[in-house]
Amino acid sequence: MLLAPLLAVLWAAFAFARVPTERVGRSLNIASRDTDGLQTNVTWDEYSLMINGERTFMFSGEVHPYRMPSQSLHLDIFQKIKSMGFNTVSFYVFWGIHEPKRGTISFAGFRDLQPWFDAAMAAGIYLMARPGPYINAETTAGGFPGWGTYTPGLWRTSNTTYEEAWRGYVAAVAEQLAANQISKGGPVILVQSENEYTGWAPGYSEDFVYEAELLAAWREAGIDVPITFNDASPEGHYMTVNIWGYDSYPNGFDCSSPYTWAADAVPEWLYGAQQEYDPMGPNAVYEYQGGAFDGWGGSGYNTCAILTGPDFERVFYKNEIAMSTTYLNLYMAYGGTNWGGIAHPGVYTSYDYGSAIAEDRTLREKYYELKLQAHFLRVSPAYLTTRPMNLYANQGAFTGNQALLTTQVLDVVGNQTGFYVVRQNDSSTNAMEMYTLMLPTSAGNLTIPVLGGQLTLDGKDSKIHVVDYAAGASTLLYSTGEIMTWATIDSRDVIIVYGNTGELHETAFSYSASSSVPSAKVVSGTGAIKTETINSTNLIIQYTTTGQTVVEVGEDVLLYILDRANAYEFWVMYPPATGAFANYTIANPLLVKGGYFLRSAEISGSTLALTGDLNTTTTMFEIIAPAASSKQITFNGEPLTLETTSYGTVTAQKTATFPAVDLPTLESLTWKTADSLPEIQPSYNDALWTLADHTTTVNPTQPNTSVVLYAGDYGYHTGNILWRAHFTATGSETGFTADVQGGSAFGYSIWLGETFIGSWVGDAVHESYEGTFSFPGTLQAGQQYVLTILQDHMGYEEDWTAASDDFKAPRGILSYSFVGSTETRVDVWKVIGNLHGEDYVDTTRGPLNEGGLYGERQGWHLPGFDDSAWADGAPTTGIAQAGVSFYRTTFNLDVPQGVDYPMAVVVSNITTNPYFRSQIYVNGYQFGKYVNSVGPQVSFAVPQGILNYNGMNTLAISLWAHGATGAKLNSLALETTAMVESSMAPVVNQPMPAWTPRPGAT
Repeated sequence: MLLAPLLAVLWAAFAFARVPTERVGRSLNIASRDTDGLQTNVTWDEYSLMINGERTFMFSGEVHPYRMPSQSLHLDIFQKIKSMGFNTVSFYVFWGIHEPKRGTISFAGFRDLQPWFDAAMAAGIYLMARPGPYINAETTAGGFPGWGTYTPGLWRTSNTTYEEAWRGYVAAVAEQLAANQISKGGPVILVQSENEYTGWAPGYSEDFVYEAELLAAWREAGIDVPITFNDASPEGHYMTVNIWGYDSYPNGFDCSSPYTWAADAVPEWLYGAQQEYDPMGPNAVYEYQGGAFDGWGGSGYNTCAILTGPDFERVFYKNEIAMSTTYLNLYMAYGGTNWGGIAHPGVYTSYDYGSAIAEDRTLREKYYELKLQAHFLRVSPAYLTTRPMNLYANQGAFTGNQALLTTQVLDVVGNQTGFYVVRQNDSSTNAMEMYTLMLPTSAGNLTIPVLGGQLTLDGKDSKIHVVDYAAGASTLLYSTGEIMTWATIDSRDVIIVYGNTGELHETAFSYSASSSVPSAKVVSGTGAIKTETINSTNLIIQYTTTGQTVVEVGEDVLLYILDRANAYEFWVMYPPATGAFANYTIANPLLVKGGYFLRSAEISGSTLALTGDLNTTTTMFEIIAPAASSKQITFNGEPLTLETTSYGTVTAQKTATFPAVDLPTLESLTWKTADSLPEIQPSYNDALWTLADHTTTVNPTQPNTSVVLYAGDYGYHTGNILWRAHFTATGSETGFTADVQGGSAFGYSIWLGETFIGSWVGDAVHESYEGTFSFPGTLQAGQQYVLTILQDHMGYEEDWTAASDDFKAPRGILSYSFVGSTETRVDVWKVIGNLHGEDYVDTTRGPLNEGGLYGERQGWHLPGFDDSAWADGAPTTGIAQAGVSFYRTTFNLDVPQGVDYPMAVVVSNITTNPYFRSQIYVNGYQFGKYVNSVGPQVSFAVPQGILNYNGMNTLAISLWAHGATGAKLNSLALETTAMVESSMAPVVNQPMPAWTPRPGAT
């Protein structure tokens, strides 16, 4: 994912100047279906990909398995993406969690990719793998392992030391991917090499040797599917891959102004750039904006969901259709959670991203809008061989309205179908525009609406009108009502068209000269239609899109006319076929209206079995399915009582139940507490700590200290870091100055012995901060003192600019000095982070789950730790001084089967003593990092499988007070974020190993 500012490139030279007024009569030669000679399952030409010989629009959504450690939930997410009409998921693999210690590579536990592959197969989702080695992704170090920070040589180049670093990982991950390629019966259809290798540090440029070495390594390891690359903007980098593509985030990332679009935000120039660099490959956009990340101090992900909401989807995604894009991957479809230390400093715990599927797996309105577009593209094969005809000459085209742009997109192979994409010239406007269309059709040039009136386009909206469009045995001469889908069921073409409420539209049917034009009549709904036959072979139907109106056109067509809200309720379901790829079929679709989410449809004899989720007490279904196979219909195993409509469909009612669940009142539980900063006590012994004695470092940031005080150089790469400086006083010291670096929103606190001398509390701006802190009195000359510095590590920076080694920016002390004395020297520096650093002890929860707080090192956050000797005390009572306290409690849950009740641990902001930070552990997994004074996150989603829904749970919270007067949590609660009756597969808890003694913990 592109975090660096998008590169500004002007591509006006690529404009297509001509605006054809007649149908294109020429035919383009189709390029050879390239296979790279290795397999034949995934092929391509200049128009599209083919899967097993079938042209396919690849509508893809980004999901990261490492951001959902509850592996049982992969299937639910995949099924939701499948029912949205998508067929592909793109995913990153995070090198740093698989090889946290150089040479020790693990795919065990939550890092195991096989459950991910298996869930994709079960859902019928293809996968595009993006294993790096660099991924960016708002992930600590951009996916690089922490040990890379002390590995010499420039990374993301052909530097020998970097090559030696990545080869083991690439071979290991490629082995996992190769075994799950489509050519081996698995879901992986594409593998990406590197990521956004588009910008370089001054003095460096594209490293072709590095690119070639990576390509060769993937092939040598058994990757035979096409290899791809995503240019951060279409600039023609890494063109030696099989299928090149690019990224685009046209609406930016300012979630604080979600309703503000630039007048020229819609990027029409992308197609021209693609044609310059790869005219013989499909227009592939491997990352297109599906949401936005939000940083510390941001406005929250609900505003990001507005910024990239349904109106954004209607304008920007349809513009991609106007550019004959046939691979479109939305980043993200489901964001998930930056649990543990996964995040880089630019984002917080939630990675909701404002996606169509929210962090708690609930569905936003964005989801339903995408469903309309995805299903349209699935039933529009003519689109897959189109070309835009009039880019840059489309203002006023076909409408005469200069406020509108209309892009003509024609099938240049079939020479029949046209797609006309209409949008506002000024993308920032909210004005409504009226227009008529002057379109070339097989019946001649027509001014539409033919039966009078005008079409309307709201601000921040876009429409796709079709001409000479095949829908089963029917041909639509044109339709201004947008098509959601069509299906031929029992020899009758069922066509669904929609528009905004109250809009005037026309849909016209074309018939051969030898057949008679049928009549049309309303058979359901209150909407009226107006009809007329023109040229003796074309039937025009004019209507207003309000509610649902069903029209019979002769005996062979059932036309559903819907407003958008009713269109959102329709689902297209594909009963499985047979064989290994049974769930990938798009044959024999059936249509169902109703339900929050439909998961599957299976036919056995005369019984149709539907599964899905409901979020309202009563749901009305209308089912359009073959009569012979739907005499009985069940929903989640329960028979439905069916009624037959006058036009041959069936309806049914389903009542859902939402059983109450007794959630604990967290503030009323018995909490235990203990001091988690014994390091400041005179009796504390740091003998087992790491001696910080390096006098040199390969880090690009050279130290201004006598020894290297970078935590990464000593193997500590995540969470809180503690430093202890042992020094002998001269007696003239009056204070201490420290320049500490930890990344955005980090903080640090300092104690002289037991005495607190100050903190940097953190903000969203500073990645480092130099503070001066006064000593409480005169130090005694010749006496030994200890300074203890506790700092937060917010993750490593990313390394988007290649050859920059930005990810090596240190976490630690950049410089220090004693105020009042230039002669004072630190005799010994000690450092500690997570217990045993790269030899981390909790191999189940992984290398980034816990940091260096005393309580973490001791394992106080784990289930089963005996806290009976601790004092009673709750985080909502807090502490009265600067320091760190740890809190523990337990509670039981008993959530019945058959429901999906996502939950979150929720806190609230406090303005009294506001400077503190907390971490939230559920059954040992860190699922919340809260910085009260920075924000914005206060609700921390914890997925089922991490939260035990049927048994005991352990909740632990650390509280680090930055101020002398202490701090407390303002409130603390466990809340459900949704209540859904669900057919979700049973969730198996992730392993939750209990506390055992930790040798070496001190």
